[in-house]
Amino acid sequence: MHLSRILRKILLVAGDIIALYAALFAALLARYGGGFYSQFTNAHAAPFTIVFAFWIVIFYIAGLYDLRRLRNNLDFLKMLGLTLFVNAILAILFFYLIPTFGITPKTTLFLMIAIFACLELYWRRGFNRILSTSEAPNKVLLIGSSAIADIIVKTVHTAPQLGYEIKTRLTEEKAYTAPQEIRNLALEQKINLVVVPRQLKNNPALTAVLYDLLGHGVEIRDLIYFYELIMRKVPLADLEETWFLENLAERERFYDQLKRAGEFLAALAIGIVLLPLEIFIAILVKLTSRGPVIYCQARTGKNDKKFTLYKFRTMKQDAEKDGPQWKAGGARDPRLTPIGGILVASHLDELPQLINILNGELSFVGPRPERPEFVRILKEKIPYYEIRHL
Repeated sequence: MHLSRILRKILLVAGDIIALYAALFAALLARYGGGFYSQFTNAHAAPFTIVFAFWIVIFYIAGLYDLRRLRNNLDFLKMLGLTLFVNAILAILFFYLIPTFGITPKTTLFLMIAIFACLELYWRRGFNRILSTSEAPNKVLLIGSSAIADIIVKTVHTAPQLGYEIKTRLTEEKAYTAPQEIRNLALEQKINLVVVPRQLKNNPALTAVLYDLLGHGVEIRDLIYFYELIMRKVPLADLEETWFLENLAERERFYDQLKRAGEFLAALAIGIVLLPLEIFIAILVKLTSRGPVIYCQARTGKNDKKFTLYKFRTMKQDAEKDGPQWKAGGARDPRLTPIGGILVASHLDELPQLINILNGELSFVGPRPERPEFVRILKEKIPYYEIRHL
């Protein structure tokens, strides 16, 4: 299944690349007629290839290669549209602020963007439809009646592109009282994956049945592990302290140093490349609302150390005159400025956090550093919340 997911992602990236170059060829053909190919090789191939590489990276950052999110619904279309908008802005800034390649393809660029938007929408909707209608390669027998099991069933049902199908679901009581029925069902329904809560593995009769199924090529997985696999997060409510003792292994110092060096170089490179975009955003923020361009906020980082996080200001100057407040969920937060709403939706407000990465206060991948005022509340409401600060 892991290989199948990788192949699907490779196919998805390849399709996007083909759509990008097809849109470019179509735009050049419409603009230059029969001489379009010489225009491509002489002037457009190199700069557009650089732009396309950044576009693919932005697609990845936006989650458009996350198979769990690929479905033909409004949320996906909104994310695709927003990503295309951000990529269009990046392309415009690239050609008009970096004149190294000697071309400013106004008509060609806008034609290419319009054609690619149509091709990409058609291609992505078709790909999503194929994923949702293809037969799942993994037939699952799920044991469990907990809330975690309910979430698994709902997720697998609404995201068939994950490649799983819940053929049968049994309660823990049924597994205790009639373990042999599990074996019969698994063989009759050609089950190739049995998901079982960890505590049931202590039952000798059930353990014997699961061991027998291994001999028939059936994979046995822990319920929490399977939840992690499809949800990409840990079900905190069902964990015990022993899980942390087993999974929080001793840190590899060499790995940490290598990771730190890689992140420093990456943040420096991205900061330089996106400097024109950062300057453009800073000007927009300054011209459209009163207050500083960069907003500084105290956050709690590794080992509970406090640091100052930097963001482009997205809210009105008096947004927290009554003290710290949670950002409004669902509907648009009324404290956001017009430009701030766009920056928050596209996450471009977080570009100044490259400074935090350069300072060693943040990583590209890691837990969200929350405000100290909210950390005190979250520790009381979320099990093991303080562990994230390790």
